[in-house]
Amino acid sequence: MEIMAAPTWVFRTDQPPPPGTCQKRTGKVQEASPELSPEERRVLERKLKKERKKEEKKRLREAGIAAAPTAKGQTLAAKPSAAVLALEYLQGWAQKQKSWRFQKTRQTWLLLNMYDEDKVPDEHFSTLLDYLEGLKGSARELTVQKAEALMQELDEADPEPRDAGLRKMERLRQVLQLLS
Repeated sequence: MEIMAAPTWVFRTDQPPPPGTCQKRTGKVQEASPELSPEERRVLERKLKKERKKEEKKRLREAGIAAAPTAKGQTLAAKPSAAVLALEYLQGWAQKQKSWRFQKTRQTWLLLNMYDEDKVPDEHFSTLLDYLEGLKGSARELTVQKAEALMQELDEADPEPRDAGLRKMERLRQVLQLLS
């Protein structure tokens, strides 16, 4: 009785195959032994394809290129930034749209970034002040506490604030006047 060795399968495609193995340089699967069943061949081909795809993604990521199209041939659309979503949320509230509903993440973003003119432009700040009038509970208390702490920090840090510091202080004063 003759004992046959199990087929040798090669899964790596980034290195040249050793002589006498089952893989050509093209990455196509060949039989390692005459007994390789169609099912084993299919499994091996799938594994090789998966590995090639993974290596291609890695190479593209290292090159700084966006991800390749998905299996359906479509690329994923870029998601809107948090700033855009929060400002749209605020505009929806101001227009009293029926589709508007409270979203904690949008409110949190607005409360964290309301003093930054780059993130919340002046044309939206007055709407934000109107929105803050309806602020209740711990969100209102925390906003007042943070505003007071930030005002004190700005006073201590720079006795004569520059232009950007003045605008931030003005926004802080408006928020404190409104909520206190």
